[in-house]
Amino acid sequence: MSKVTVVGAGNVGATAANVMALRGVADEVVMIDIKEGVSEGKAMDMMQTANMLDMNTCIKGVTNDYSATANSDVVVITSGIPRKPGMTREELIGVNAGIVKQVTESVLKHSPNAVIVCVSNPMDTMTYLIHKISGLPKNRIIGMGGALDSSRFKYYLSQALKANPNEVEGFVIGGHGDTTMIPMKRFATLRGIPVEKFLDKETIDKIVADTMVGGATLTKLLGTSAWYAPGAAAAEVVEAVIHDEKAIIPCSALLDGEYGEKDLCIGVLCQLGKGGIEKIIDIELNEEEKALFHKSAEAVKATNAALPA
Repeated sequence: MSKVTVVGAGNVGATAANVMALRGVADEVVMIDIKEGVSEGKAMDMMQTANMLDMNTCIKGVTNDYSATANSDVVVITSGIPRKPGMTREELIGVNAGIVKQVTESVLKHSPNAVIVCVSNPMDTMTYLIHKISGLPKNRIIGMGGALDSSRFKYYLSQALKANPNEVEGFVIGGHGDTTMIPMKRFATLRGIPVEKFLDKETIDKIVADTMVGGATLTKLLGTSAWYAPGAAAAEVVEAVIHDEKAIIPCSALLDGEYGEKDLCIGVLCQLGKGGIEKIIDIELNEEEKALFHKSAEAVKATNAALPA
């Protein structure tokens, strides 16, 4: 029996749970939230689609009862608050750090062998915090951001190419932020053919720029953060772990010399399987990409410095 816990039954957490159930990622998905009735109601609503959608996963919702999460194979942490008007970045980090710390300790008490997938923002810094407070082996902590950023990159590529999105490949490394992510245009392809064969430099540069502000674009349109793609990205990462897929997915991982960096979590290509991050793919960057990666790493380190002591 495979089991996944999703902490936080908001838009992203509930979408992740629903996608996992529809794809049959795990036998059981437990959603847990601090707000009474929310996870229970959403779980019931999802389960009422089971007969119509031929769904076999059991979805449960609980309020603050971490015993219900016991023996989870993977735990997805989406908890945290968005930045509010007048709130400094340091204040946001302080509040969310407290939430993520409490959640991490609670889930590990009942699922000490779980792989943890961090979605909470600022994602790279919260992933780093989980490493610092949990004492888990570094392979068992995964930041989801790169999977989401890469899905947005591939969307913009497919739109410009007027191509089937399933035939487009591309990935994003670096920090999970509007100014820190690095869409790797050199490796973007349509059916294995470099996109530069189809698109001019100006178009490719616009795709890169649109990808970098992909989240902000949606927030402006929706009036709140996106949830369908973030939830699906979290589900994709969990599926790779639960099904031992050996899939290569960009994720925030703790580096120990890879890409010339140490002691920070940042987006890189990772091979995911039953053990979590089973391998970091240390690709050779050109000089331009090295400079961008170093700049991104410095920005992530600056955010990490705002973590409470």
